[in-house]
Parts: sequence; C-alpha cells; structure tokens
Amino acid sequence: MGHKYRGNDSMSALISDDYQLLQVLSRFDIPLGFGDKSVEEVCAHCGVDTDTFLTVCNFVSSGTKPTFDEYTSLSVSALLNYLRNSHRYFLDFMLPHIRQRLVSAIDMGSSNDVGFLILKFFDDYTSEVTKHMEYEETEVFKYVDGLLEGHRDAEHSLQEFETEMEIQSHNNIDSKMKDLKNILVRYVPSTKQTYLLNHALMDLFALEDDLSTHTQLEDSIFCSAVSLLESQVDTDEDEKNETDENSKEQLSNREKDILVGVVKGQTNKEIANALCLSVHTVLTHRRNIARKLEIHSPAGLVIYAIVNGIVKVEDIKNVIE
Repeated sequence: MGHKYRGNDSMSALISDDYQLLQVLSRFDIPLGFGDKSVEEVCAHCGVDTDTFLTVCNFVSSGTKPTFDEYTSLSVSALLNYLRNSHRYFLDFMLPHIRQRLVSAIDMGSSNDVGFLILKFFDDYTSEVTKHMEYEETEVFKYVDGLLEGHRDAEHSLQEFETEMEIQSHNNIDSKMKDLKNILVRYVPSTKQTYLLNHALMDLFALEDDLSTHTQLEDSIFCSAVSLLESQVDTDEDEKNETDENSKEQLSNREKDILVGVVKGQTNKEIANALCLSVHTVLTHRRNIARKLEIHSPAGLVIYAIVNGIVKVEDIKNVIE
C-alpha cells in the first residue's frame, strides 16, 4: 500500500483532505499559518522530523503502517513528544470538556440520583485513563528517555511495559467507555434540550476513536520504533563493554616507555629524568598501567613486557638474573 501523503505535498492540502490531522499538527507543536509551504518546509521550520510526522499522518488518516526500513528512520524523540502532547490533550482538555457537557446535559437535581451516578461513572472512567497515562509517563516514557540518552534500565524491558499497558487498557478503559455510552444511549432520557446530551455522546464517540487511534499508534509504531532503539542501545553497550575490556590491555606509547623503565629496574626518579617528566607524572602513569593490566608486581610486569614484545630478554638480563 502506497503512502497517502508525502513530503512535497502542501501542508494545507493535508488538512483540507482530512481535518483529523489538525490534532496531529498540534501534538507535534506545529502551528497554523503555514501558507502554501510543503510538509517538508513546515516540518523543517518547526524542527519536526518529516518522516515521523508523515508516518503519523498516514497512519491516522488511512491506517498505513511503515515498512521495516521506514521504521529505522523514525525519530523516537519526536514520537515521544507527540504522545506526551496527546496525553495533555486528553487529560487537560478533552475529558474535563466532556464532563462539563454531561453536567449541562443531564438533570443533576437533588432528586435525580441517576444523574450523579452517571457523573461518578464518568469520573471513574477518567480516573482509569489518568492512571494508564500516568503509568506511561512515569514508567514507559522515562525508560525510553534513558534509551535516547544511550543507556538501558537493566531491570525493565519494553515487552514488560507492553504487557502491562495492554492489561490496563483492555480490562479497565475500553470496557468502561462502552458501558458509559450504552447507559447514556439506552437508559437516560434527556430532560433538557436533546442536543445537549447528543453533543456529549458525540464527544464520547470522538474521544473513543481518538484514544483507539492513540493506542494503536503506540502499539504498532511507537513500540516498534522503541524496540529497534532498544536493540541498538544493547548493541552499542556490548561494543562499548568490549572496547572497555580491550582498552584495559592497551597501553599508550608513554605508558610503554615508563613500563620499559620499570622492567629495567630504574627508579621513578630515573625514569622521570630520562623521559623529561616529573616524578608525580611517572607515579600516575604507573598506577594507570597497573589498573589497565591488573598486574601490580615488578616480576609480573617483566613477564608482560617480554610476552608482548615491549622489551627483549637480552635487554633486561641483569634484572631477571
């Protein structure tokens, strides 16, 4: 399946084609007023990764998922910012807005216990959504922040987080939303103007669709991109550890010069004079040599120097005899 939107398309054309992409703009911190500029030009001006922006637009609008090669070009940092902004929209704007709509649409008189129970039901639903998103913020996103900095929390893994998020979503959030809509549609007659309750319901349906797309984007795009990042960090750490291990046995040329003096039986002062160094510098190098080689005795250093061709046996016969 080809991509619906591309970098050379006009940004205004995207919005005209699918108004839902207005939410994508705001969640990438892209303001309106871009004239006839292309998607690439607008993204470059706003400091947003173009490939990532287009991937989200194509997914939201038509459900198109990136290929494996395209996953490797996505910016996990840009996706993370998008998801954090989505959370702010849901928690700080949409859910409070719907609650106010429900208060306006349902008779909340002192004799109407049903109205208060419905509002409590909605508040419980809001609590579940908040709990789920706070878990993502404090656990999942924090873990990904670490990956972006080049290190991985050894106590956790993406798979662990994915399992927990799926449990929270399916067991709590999805079922509560379905129950709330069914109750409002089937069992709550409007005692006020009908359009008020209908508008509240339309907002609930829109919220459900938006949250569903948000969850699918997390599962199919964000988690896949993070998984690749996780693998890259693991590889980088393995290579770093291997380099660190190798570097333990690799002496600098100056350290080799000092090692030659040590195995020849010279004092620190003699080595310092020969190499035009201070005694303090010689002592520092000797400590580094011992740390790198994990050899601390003069006899051990002699063996190391001979085995590694730093000195010849005939040059230090007077020391080993």
